[in-house]
Amino acid sequence: MAKKLISVEVNGQTHEKAVEPRTLLIHFLREDLSLTGAHIGCETSHCGVCTVDVDGQSVKACTHLAVQCDGSKVMTVEGLANKGVLHAVQEGFYKEHGLQCGFCTPGFLTTITAGLRDNPTPTRDEAREMVAGNLCRCTGYQNIVA
Repeated sequence: MAKKLISVEVNGQTHEKAVEPRTLLIHFLREDLSLTGAHIGCETSHCGVCTVDVDGQSVKACTHLAVQCDGSKVMTVEGLANKGVLHAVQEGFYKEHGLQCGFCTPGFLTTITAGLRDNPTPTRDEAREMVAGNLCRCTGYQNIVA
């Protein structure tokens, strides 16, 4: 299968890479760019541990092709902190004890960051709706919503 050259801005840095047309975004990020913050979980888009931001939209990277991101801006969990200073959502997770094992945390962080751009002051119900596409087996969601 012929590779396709794509240009993608990831966490503020442009990458030009030749990829197989069938390469999933999660594999491109983890294997080609060594960005392992987004995890591989269910590989069916149900759990949300692979969630990244593509052009301002939350995307499940396990079912999104890398070639679909040609010309796009992608932000992973590695792109949230700025020069070692935690992003406000990361700080909130820390202060509210929003994680236990941490496996799902990168997906929650990117999902919530995108959600707060659209709705900066959600109610508890809106916050629950915001994270409805992400699964956590440890926390019970109470501290994540807080």
